Amino acid sequence: MNRRALLAAGLACPALAASTFVASPLAFATEPDPAVRADALVRRFMAERHVPGAQVVVVKDGAIVFSRAYGVADLAAGAEVTATTTFPINSITKAFTGVAAMREVEAGRLDLDKPIGAYVEGLPETWRDIQVRRLLSHTSGLPDFVPRQKGGEVEEAVAWNEALAAPVLFPPGQRFHYCQTNYALVQMAIDRLRGLPVTTPLGGEQFAIAGMKSSRYGDSLDPGPRRTASYTYRKEAPDQPSLRKEVFSPLARAAAGLDSTGDDMGRWMIALMDGRLLGAAARKTMWTQDAYTDGKLGQWGMGWLVLERPDRLVVGMTGGSRNAVYLYPDDKVGVAILSNLAGGTPEDAIDEIVQLFVPGMKLTGVAALRAALAGQPKAAFAGVIARQRQDPGFRPAEHELNDWGYRLLAFGEPAKALSVLALTAELFPDSGNAQDSLAEAYAVNGDKAAAIVHYRRSLALDPGNTNAVNRLKGLEAPAPGS
Repeated sequence: MNRRALLAAGLACPALAASTFVASPLAFATEPDPAVRADALVRRFMAERHVPGAQVVVVKDGAIVFSRAYGVADLAAGAEVTATTTFPINSITKAFTGVAAMREVEAGRLDLDKPIGAYVEGLPETWRDIQVRRLLSHTSGLPDFVPRQKGGEVEEAVAWNEALAAPVLFPPGQRFHYCQTNYALVQMAIDRLRGLPVTTPLGGEQFAIAGMKSSRYGDSLDPGPRRTASYTYRKEAPDQPSLRKEVFSPLARAAAGLDSTGDDMGRWMIALMDGRLLGAAARKTMWTQDAYTDGKLGQWGMGWLVLERPDRLVVGMTGGSRNAVYLYPDDKVGVAILSNLAGGTPEDAIDEIVQLFVPGMKLTGVAALRAALAGQPKAAFAGVIARQRQDPGFRPAEHELNDWGYRLLAFGEPAKALSVLALTAELFPDSGNAQDSLAEAYAVNGDKAAAIVHYRRSLALDPGNTNAVNRLKGLEAPAPGS
């Protein structure tokens, strides 16, 4: 499936939900102070998603205008989140790697259109001619070395050599495939251009320029006294959060190895928008959707997601399904939400927060639909979507709808996910990816026959969809003993 990997989250945890206060709707509606209203939105998000702890920062016009710490950093120790608690930001690290790459482009040392083989030696023949931009936009077709590490059980060198020997998945630029190998190669290229060991992390310059004194590369093996614990939920015990351990080997740290704080992320967002990290031309390139070979635009720029909004530029990155940073460069506003719950998907709350700090901003597309559905019971979900669908101004982006549907699946809301993914397939009838996603939603909801129908439709639209082929084999296989 052409989507970013979603970490499996779990279901409700009453103990965490009960610990989070939510302001009343009346108080929220009549409160003029955006900071008070933002605080209420954050608390609502944490209560709905059962998030133990978080930091939230809003920047505007070159300054941090909202910075709060919430909840618990370590449930066992009872330690509260403070402003100095560090969070693993996971794949937001890719945005730092994107900035590092564009700094090399500005310096004239790196060319996005050159093949990676011009910068990194010893690659397989099928890898050498892949353009650098295909790596940064996840359209390279390369196999991923990180899953081959099996959570740290397999040495990095062994996993890397396995990936080198594996076949490419598709010709470069043909489709999207989220892959950590891409960013390892970018790090290797930049480190060689700088005359450094190829496992040297890339964020140090940005830390210094932006004044990020609490940020570093790390993982569960070297947590430090201020690093938050990370949690997920187990399906076999959905009322109990479990610790999540993560190990990032040196090459993997180009994609997912940074620890930071909300305030440091705020300083980084400011440095990006005020031009200290990159000039205007480099930012424009980095925040422009890269096209596939058929001319259609993807969802990614150079290390960043580019969100399709009709009225403003919105770019961002998420990490570990628990962190998000979004920038609204034309409004000079940015938001970072760092949390310690895998599957919390805080990006769903950001547009509503930003609206409070941008006078006259109107929610559109997926953000408008999400706000309309907030607090609605499951039974009302389909009706709200139908009413929103009748609005001629409702033009959501396929990528955003698809990703949101999968987040609902991951967070144990299959019926709601089915409504969203059915809408995606209706709005984008020629998309094999939308049909594939709808098929998966039907399968999760227990409708095997409908799942088969939509997997077949997906294959008719996209014959190269190996996910649909494999899922159909399982769904159409005779039952044991039949």
